[in-house]
Amino acid sequence: MKSRRTIAIGTALAAVAVLAIALPLFQPWRLFTDKVVDEALPGAAPVSMTSSSPAPPTISDGRDSAPSPTAGPPSAAVQLAVGRFITHEHGTSGSAAIVRLPDGSRILRLEQLATSDGPDLEVWLSDAEVVKGKAGWHVFDDGRYLSLGRLKGNQGNQNYPIPADVDLKNFSSVSIWCNRFNVSFGAAALTPA
Repeated sequence: MKSRRTIAIGTALAAVAVLAIALPLFQPWRLFTDKVVDEALPGAAPVSMTSSSPAPPTISDGRDSAPSPTAGPPSAAVQLAVGRFITHEHGTSGSAAIVRLPDGSRILRLEQLATSDGPDLEVWLSDAEVVKGKAGWHVFDDGRYLSLGRLKGNQGNQNYPIPADVDLKNFSSVSIWCNRFNVSFGAAALTPA
């Protein structure tokens, strides 16, 4: 009788020790949580829809008015490369684009991103080929890669600045990378726009 009690106590202590290690490491509750981020494209002028007039606001398309003599040519953001996410270790969808902003800086823009929340997720540019299925889960840290920082949210629209000294010719893909388990949640091959 005493040995059964000792075994039960030992088993309970072992289970508590396993949980104390496994829960912080794997963070399984993050499979059921979402962080939504909705950033505008930098430099895009927001349209204010507030007015003190009782009539609804109107937006001019510029055809009715003469251009300002001091106004220069309009500058717009330009897509340099684009791609669609595929699923790797976790279901992932949305698009990625490298965008040159009017000021000459560049960003990686994620739009309509949908993936699982997870521990230690980053956004990486990589030279790895995007491979479907399990064969593509672990390739992004095999060659050249650049972390653009922690994933801001697992849902929505997000911007990640690309340092000015980065030669984009060295990178052909983007991955939502889990550093803790060295695995891609999803990736997109970038093709010139």
